[in-house]
Amino acid sequence: PEDLTPITVVTGFLGAGKTTLVNHILKEQRKWKMNEFGEVPIDDGLVAESMDAPEDLITMDNGCVCCSVRGDLIRTLGQLSKRRKDFDAILLETTGLADPAPIIYTIQSNPKMSDHYRIDSIVCLADCKHLGQHLDEVKPEGAVNEALHQVAFCDRILLNKIDLVTKEEKEALKTRLTSINKFATIIETQRSRAPLDKILGVNSFNMDSILSYDPSFFEADPEGSEQEGEDKETTETPKKKKKVHKIELVQSVGVQFGGDLHAQWFNMFMMDLLRERAEDLFRMKGLLSFHGQGNTKFVFQGVHEQVNFGPAKQPWGADEERINKFVFIGKNLDRKELTKGLMECLYKE
Repeated sequence: PEDLTPITVVTGFLGAGKTTLVNHILKEQRKWKMNEFGEVPIDDGLVAESMDAPEDLITMDNGCVCCSVRGDLIRTLGQLSKRRKDFDAILLETTGLADPAPIIYTIQSNPKMSDHYRIDSIVCLADCKHLGQHLDEVKPEGAVNEALHQVAFCDRILLNKIDLVTKEEKEALKTRLTSINKFATIIETQRSRAPLDKILGVNSFNMDSILSYDPSFFEADPEGSEQEGEDKETTETPKKKKKVHKIELVQSVGVQFGGDLHAQWFNMFMMDLLRERAEDLFRMKGLLSFHGQGNTKFVFQGVHEQVNFGPAKQPWGADEERINKFVFIGKNLDRKELTKGLMECLYKE
C-alpha cells in the first residue's frame, strides 16, 4: 500500500557522522517532518533533559520528533502508529548494529508493523578516512567484520568526510566498496550534509528495484574471474610487477541469462541454497520469467533466509526479451557455481 510510513535505517560506526546527520535532519532542514529514534540520545545537550517526556518523545521546532528506543522496537513503533500520519518518514539509527536483518524481518513479518510501515532504504554512513581499516579488520574463524556487513546490506553509502582524504584515496575506496556491493549508490558528503531526497523516500528497498539496475552490473568481472573463490594474495616473489586485486571476503555477484525458468526446479534450487548458505547470503534480488506464467514478470528480494517473492508492477512487454537477472551479496560466493545452478533451473521442452 502507498500510505505506509517509510523507515530509513541508518547504520555506521561510531564517529562516522551519524549524530551530525541526524541533527542536520532534525534541526536544519525544513522540508521533511521526521520521527527519529535511536538507541542512544541523539545529541546529549538537546535530548538528555527532555527524555522523560511522555513516550520519550520530543518535538523539535521544525515539527520533527525524536525518541529513544529503550528496549522494544515493536512497542515504540506501535505507539507511534496512531500518529504516523503526522510524519513524512521515520529515521531509525542503529548503534553499532552490523546486521539490520532482525529489524527488517520484524517490520516485514509482524502484521502490527507491516500494516503501518515499510523499509524505504538502508543507508550506511561511512567515514572515508577510517573505513578502509574497518573493512580490513580480521575476525576469528573467517567471520565477517561489522564494516563489511554494513556495506553489504545497504542501498545507499554516504561517503562522509571526503575532505580528509586525497582524491586517489577516495577513488580507491569507492572501487573497493563497489566490489563488495556494486548495487549501492555512493553519495559523497562532508560533515554529513547529505541531500535528503537521495536518502529519504527513495524506495530503494523494494523488490522492483532490480529492474532499474545498470545492465553492466550483471557482466562477469574479467579481472576477478581467474582467481574466483581464492581469498589470498601470493607471497612468492613476483617475476614481474602485476597488479594484485584483493578478493574481498564479501562480494556482490550479478548473473543474467535468457529463457523461462521451471518454477519447481527454481524453488528447489533456492531452498537448497538457503539451507546451506543462508548465513553467508546477506542480500539477494531477482527478476524472473517462469514457464507457463504468461507475461507475468516475477521479482524477489531476500535478506538471509527471509525471502519475499511476487509479481512485478509491470508485466513483460510484448517485444521485451525475457532475461532472468539475479543479484547475490555475500561471503565467499562462487559466480560460476551460482550461474550453473541457476541455469539448470531453465525449463526444457
